[in-house]
Amino acid sequence: MTKNKVKNSLSVEPAPITKNGAFNTIATPPEQALRYFAGKLACETDCSDVYTDIQAGNNSYILLDVRSVEAFEKSHAIGAVNLPHGQINAEALARYATNTQFVVYCWGPGCNGATKAAFKIAALGYEVKEMLGGIHYWEDFERYPVNRRMNKAQQ
Repeated sequence: MTKNKVKNSLSVEPAPITKNGAFNTIATPPEQALRYFAGKLACETDCSDVYTDIQAGNNSYILLDVRSVEAFEKSHAIGAVNLPHGQINAEALARYATNTQFVVYCWGPGCNGATKAAFKIAALGYEVKEMLGGIHYWEDFERYPVNRRMNKAQQ
């Protein structure tokens, strides 16, 4: 059976292998790519989108820094609240209405704390998205304002 005859788990025929750089492996058919990227966008956001919401006064979700208390106190995104991912449970989230939405972040791409937090929050029945890049992208690349030890926004 050839590769083009084998259907993947989404029941979509794989496209033929091409010969050039980025597409030197099986290309994903558009319908499958659409489902994949829709799923990513349903679960992820980025620093730019969150900061745009903050600037617009959109406070329809809780921006949750899931790093340690010490890391949060050192520096965190403006408007964020802290709940370390290891402390997320039903009791910790009981103060939030069941229709509360969360955006979670941790250190950055090398940290899966936000993923662990998002998993726990979703398992408890809340809507949640992970902010890609974490505080690293927020503070070091985008240079968005942060609160530091004195809880005063830095520009």
